[in-house]
Amino acid sequence: MTHQLKLKKPLAFFDLETTGIEVMKDRIVEISIAKAMPGGDVIIKTHKVNPTIPIPLESSLIHGIYDEDVKDCPTFKSIARNLAQFLDGCDLAGYNSNRFDIPLLVEEFLRANVDFDLKNRRSIDVQRIYHFMEPRTLVAAYRFFCGKSLENAHSAEADTLATAEVLDAMVKRYEGQTVRDERGNEIVISNDVEVLNKIMINNNVDLRGHMIYNNDGQEIFNFGKHKGRLVMDVLKKEPSFYDWLIKGEFPLDTKRKLTEIKLRMFNQR
Repeated sequence: MTHQLKLKKPLAFFDLETTGIEVMKDRIVEISIAKAMPGGDVIIKTHKVNPTIPIPLESSLIHGIYDEDVKDCPTFKSIARNLAQFLDGCDLAGYNSNRFDIPLLVEEFLRANVDFDLKNRRSIDVQRIYHFMEPRTLVAAYRFFCGKSLENAHSAEADTLATAEVLDAMVKRYEGQTVRDERGNEIVISNDVEVLNKIMINNNVDLRGHMIYNNDGQEIFNFGKHKGRLVMDVLKKEPSFYDWLIKGEFPLDTKRKLTEIKLRMFNQR
């Protein structure tokens, strides 16, 4: 593999597969680095990593890496110094890397007691460039899918009619193509509202996702000190948490759903 980028120093493209999306808690299970050299060559290194913690099923369904696949792989700590040497003198690049991959990579290096300084490194987030050049606004979508400029943008009627046109054009463009939803299920796009709705389905109990369903279909908290714990267990062992949430600055929908769970728990006694 070669590249056409004009570089004064190596540019290391990298991507992480992880146990989850929390920088402080989650761990790397695979790292791939493609180091683009100023002369045009690209050097590729890929490592599967034993994260030393279980890989949640929902993460494995996304990247296809299970506990069994990495149980005999090196830990990040054992390869950290070699990776740091490989990245020495490199700028960094990735997709959504500034928000996720770089912070998590730095966190892993710090846990391994390896100094990985970002001060003299440039970081190129390809996603940010993409979003700058191809804005994800209704105006941009209308131009892309319908080939027209949106007049009177931000008036309710114009935006509503444009949205309808965009969906109609989207269905025509993507019909028959396969996508994966947030749970990893394959969906074939078709001109059918029920099918299109499947793309939107997530694990949220309440609309904001303060509570979600786990793999067993049970409600768990998705924030704060009780994150990952069964809602019913928390309500049983710490009843005051219910009062705190109900009195707090949370959406009414979240409070309603929590109250429904509490009533269901009470009726099961």
